[in-house]
Amino acid sequence: MAELSHFDKEGQAIMVDIGSKAATERVAAATGKLFVSEEILEKIASGTMAKGDVLGVARIAGIMGAKKTSELIPLCHLLALSSCKVEFSLHKEAQPYVEARCTVKTTGQTGVEMEALTGVQIALLTIYDMCKAVDKRMVISEVHLVEKTGGKSGAFLF
Repeated sequence: MAELSHFDKEGQAIMVDIGSKAATERVAAATGKLFVSEEILEKIASGTMAKGDVLGVARIAGIMGAKKTSELIPLCHLLALSSCKVEFSLHKEAQPYVEARCTVKTTGQTGVEMEALTGVQIALLTIYDMCKAVDKRMVISEVHLVEKTGGKSGAFLF
């Protein structure tokens, strides 16, 4: 269990002690897709979904989700985020989808990967919630970390 930092020598779950780590700028970005029907993609693009501005609401929800990550994931540290940006792109492929990207920044002793991943998930879940009256067959997929900088492990690029 030595390589798993969230467990002590006895295998008990712990919150990692970051007290001796240097504070550095940390940035992480995550992305994910919500596969939707053509009808839903068109309603989102034209702003005609009955519940209103789907992407505007989802953007705020994603930011709120990133800010509340430590309340949702038991061993995450509470972080003061200096920036959180949620962006969307609409794709009219054979299987249409909405792509969400969440980029989070802080200066601190631990990274913001979980905040970026949580922001993406909450944003996509919000779109699902606002569109489910039209079609419940939407699928959230391919949520993953795409980049991370800062900290002792250095940079990561998917």
